[in-house]
Amino acid sequence: MFWFHLIKTVGKMVVDKSLKLNYCNKVILAPMVRVGTLPTRLLALEMGADIVYSEELIDLKLVKCKRTINELLGTVDYIDPTDGTVAFRTCDLEKPFVVLQMGTSDASRALAVGQLVQDDISGLDINMGCPKEFSIKGGMGAALMAQPDKAVHILKTLVDNLKIPITCKIRILPNLQDTVELVKKLASTGIAAIAIHARTRDERPQHNPHPDFIREIVKQVNIPIIANGGSRDIQKYADILKFRADCNASSVMVARAAQLNVSIFRKEGLLPMDEVIFKYLKLSVDYDNPPHNTKYGIQSILRDLQMTPRGKKFLQCQTMQQMCEIWNLGDYCRNKELEIYRRGKLGRRKVTPNQVISSDLNDGETVTKKLKTEDKIEASAVEGIIEENISFLRCNYSSDVRLFPKSVLYTYANKHNKLCACYETEGQNKLFRSICKFDGKLYRSTFWQKNKRQAEQAAALVCLKHIGLVAEEELIKNGSILR
Repeated sequence: MFWFHLIKTVGKMVVDKSLKLNYCNKVILAPMVRVGTLPTRLLALEMGADIVYSEELIDLKLVKCKRTINELLGTVDYIDPTDGTVAFRTCDLEKPFVVLQMGTSDASRALAVGQLVQDDISGLDINMGCPKEFSIKGGMGAALMAQPDKAVHILKTLVDNLKIPITCKIRILPNLQDTVELVKKLASTGIAAIAIHARTRDERPQHNPHPDFIREIVKQVNIPIIANGGSRDIQKYADILKFRADCNASSVMVARAAQLNVSIFRKEGLLPMDEVIFKYLKLSVDYDNPPHNTKYGIQSILRDLQMTPRGKKFLQCQTMQQMCEIWNLGDYCRNKELEIYRRGKLGRRKVTPNQVISSDLNDGETVTKKLKTEDKIEASAVEGIIEENISFLRCNYSSDVRLFPKSVLYTYANKHNKLCACYETEGQNKLFRSICKFDGKLYRSTFWQKNKRQAEQAAALVCLKHIGLVAEEELIKNGSILR
């Protein structure tokens, strides 16, 4: 991993595009849904992994994405223009080592995705082993193992038309000879390697893997075989090499053992859990990883410790700031978010229904389009309005509804013999914003919420701040105000 550390030192590297990813003698981070996002991949490389796979990304999602240069983060983002979500994020640090895994059932669609992403990755893998219902019903994953001609057509199309190495990942079939014949067919397409999970479609992690199948397959083909499925017995780096040796495979791929502690790739030994979480959180902040995805990653590391007092406190977190506070990264997260916000990133404080990504722009450009208003408030209703960018974060409140902003304002009105607040809400493109009318004044948050109830709570929170029932310092501390 000399090159990875060199890249981190100098911040950039000139990559020889004539060099293709080599799958021989490698230790690899396996594709894992919800786990294999950019922070995990970068941390795996730092820990010693040679190659990192993305989580499985579906062709139907990727094919409509807009490639966008994110100068603020130093990343390349593939953005779904229909909802603005980032389907795939990568960066120069991982480019020489990253393989995108795709779920597909159609050769032409797979090729369109490959042509879109090939300049930002070093390899493309087709998932032909996932046994989950979603994949099977869509003709993807393990369904392709039952249609070898279709699988061959997809791989051959990609090999013949893309400039990066193509691989696939499969499971073994119940019969050894059937598995050997399938692998031979797939290898005949010219793919660079095949990853094989040493269990059948119906077997799960509690079942023993079958390294004997992989040993026999290795004898029958002349491309690298990547062994997968040994995590149950992998407790340290040496166990990774032992599983590879048991399979007599060219390389080895690690999934669950890396999900539990990505420092499994360290030859020097595992790092303490809290150090791993700290590093993962910091990367998640640096690369603006979605809080829900970051939370899932940490839950995978904590496991049973989620039931400890600290673990239970963590489970209540919904924002990156709240998670970072637990691991002494609160100030770092706050300053980083503020830096990104000031530099103009379209983050959660700036999301509006009118901000969409146009499908016909050059890389890096964005445009605002007018979207349909579902429930528009009359313009006269907003004259003299008091606005603040205060968001309502459900995680800041207990299950006691009496402590919610609307309830606090209602109690205050009754106590002081004032008319109760009323609310008017506008909804656009599945986002909502409310006006709180109270004591002759109008209050509104400039932050658009995901539902009407939260929009009303946000408006009430603006009102509570202005009448002195909640302190600005408290709102800044709990993340409702970003300053």
